[in-house]
Amino acid sequence: MAPDKNSGLVQGTLDMLILKTLALEPLHGYGIGIRIEQISKGVFQVNAGSLFPALRRLERAGLLKSEWRDTENNRRAKYYILSEAGRKQLKQETREWEAQTSAIARILAARLGEI
Repeated sequence: MAPDKNSGLVQGTLDMLILKTLALEPLHGYGIGIRIEQISKGVFQVNAGSLFPALRRLERAGLLKSEWRDTENNRRAKYYILSEAGRKQLKQETREWEAQTSAIARILAARLGEI
């Protein structure tokens, strides 16, 4: 994860990206940040100052569960797991995101006289 670098994330999308990442597999916080960076091919770099408050917020909201596990380096880390409520939230946010990005794409592709 990059130090306090602007992640380039659209406001309000971090929670959705965390939920989607955890829908793939349970991960510890650092792993979530790395996975988002990997999947986005380096476009999104989430700093710890944004990631960990978001994880706490999502856990308090019941969208994530957590448990302590050993990492691949034999260290203890808090792993986050998507809850059923988190799956439902992800599904809803994904539908909304797809509708919004579709509308934005239509606006950007519009030509004078086409409407």
